[in-house]
Amino acid sequence: MVYSMTGFGASTKKTDRLTVAVEMKSVNHRFCEISIRLPRQWLVFEDKIKKAVSSYVRRGKVEVFVTIAGKGLVKRSVHIDWDLLGQYWAGVQEAAKRFAIDGSVTAADLLRLDGAVEVVEEEGANEEVEPLLLDAVDEAAKALVAMRRREGEALAADLRARLHEVEAGVDAIEQRAPLVVEQYRERLERRLREWAPSPVDEARLLTEVAVFAEKADIHEELKRIRSHLAQMADALEMDEPIGRKLDFLVQELNREVNTIGAKANDSLIAAQVVEMKSALEKMREQVQNVE
Repeated sequence: MVYSMTGFGASTKKTDRLTVAVEMKSVNHRFCEISIRLPRQWLVFEDKIKKAVSSYVRRGKVEVFVTIAGKGLVKRSVHIDWDLLGQYWAGVQEAAKRFAIDGSVTAADLLRLDGAVEVVEEEGANEEVEPLLLDAVDEAAKALVAMRRREGEALAADLRARLHEVEAGVDAIEQRAPLVVEQYRERLERRLREWAPSPVDEARLLTEVAVFAEKADIHEELKRIRSHLAQMADALEMDEPIGRKLDFLVQELNREVNTIGAKANDSLIAAQVVEMKSALEKMREQVQNVE
């Protein structure tokens, strides 16, 4: 089963006092990279979220967005710095004495002074958060994987079509290749007769043809291409990450096809090479998004 690395999943879980929303999206990446964005006071759950997501995703860059809202999640309290207020008050009295200032200072005036009062937020004890959060993460991850699977099925169908295109090119080249040597022999013999009216040296002719046949021999390249195509077809049926393997095989196929293009001294084979390279380029682009 082929899985794409592109997908999206979301889930929202609620209780009477709490709402947890999770969204996650993934794109192609060489390795498995999971980044999580959630409220600061709930960073304690980051490792558990990452572990849950990694049980579903084995390759790709995944971003997880978490929103938690409800009653009692955060406790706020007022902290008064009495020592600092005492210093303020002493300063006020000293200023009044030194400068003979008349006037009254209220408690509100003191509390408005910089640093005197601070509102402190503390994480509220809420045992509902963790199970609800992990349940939402699990559901969103399943939705993400379902989309990656649908995308993967489309990728697999396209890759199989490209494999058939390359295989058709191999079939055509295999039929054409034996004729190339024979046509070279005929051209060479014709030219030799044009240049030298005397009888052609058959031994020399055979030697020249043998040298050409050895240089133009593409039997091994065609054999390796068929082997790589078979490996790719088998990989598309595996239920495991195959993206890196497919990427390697496409590179090897390109190398063999390029070698055939360099060796084959024939316009029809060259045309097939162009078609095969076009199919392989499309495969290379698709493979980049396979898990």
